[in-house]
Amino acid sequence: MSSLHGASGRKVLSVVAVSCALLLAGCGGTDDAQSAASDTRYVEGDGAATAFDIDERVDAPDVSGESLDGEPVALDDYAGEVLVVNFWASWCAPCRAEKPVLDEVLTEYGDDGLNILGVNIKDNETAANQFAESFDLAYPSLFDQPGQVPQAFRDTVPPQAIPSTLILDREGRIAGRVIGQVDYTTLTDLVEPVLDEGESSS
Repeated sequence: MSSLHGASGRKVLSVVAVSCALLLAGCGGTDDAQSAASDTRYVEGDGAATAFDIDERVDAPDVSGESLDGEPVALDDYAGEVLVVNFWASWCAPCRAEKPVLDEVLTEYGDDGLNILGVNIKDNETAANQFAESFDLAYPSLFDQPGQVPQAFRDTVPPQAIPSTLILDREGRIAGRVIGQVDYTTLTDLVEPVLDEGESSS
């Protein structure tokens, strides 16, 4: 297991520090958003990024549900692809800030076998759909108002940390994580080596 530090790490921590100063305790930009974050006890991560070597990886849990569009969605749908799983909520300011990064990475690496699945947690469905429409998200999001999906990943990512991002390899194993807002350099540093592993890892 290796931690990603250096300039990109400092950049993430700097962004997070500014966000914390602005938002105080929670991931919101309005009174309602701050109340939502407080009520659900969700906190902003520090941007720490970790890559897992192949022999350290564990299988992702069996997760399925319904997307914001009302379509069935499951991690198994992405077998054979490298999958970025991003936990977000409409009331989370860092979640809004990182969306352009996720879209950019998907555009750049989509043809190489990368896909993204959002997981909307502890949110109002109407607000979540408005968020998705406003940002014209290029990938589906599983609607998980109770927050059951992050609980399933609790051994890898604290369920209360939002936003958080996971990278799954082509065999459905957890290859990397970012606890907190992700930037372009951090995400690509995690994704590129997993894409380079080819169609299968052994």
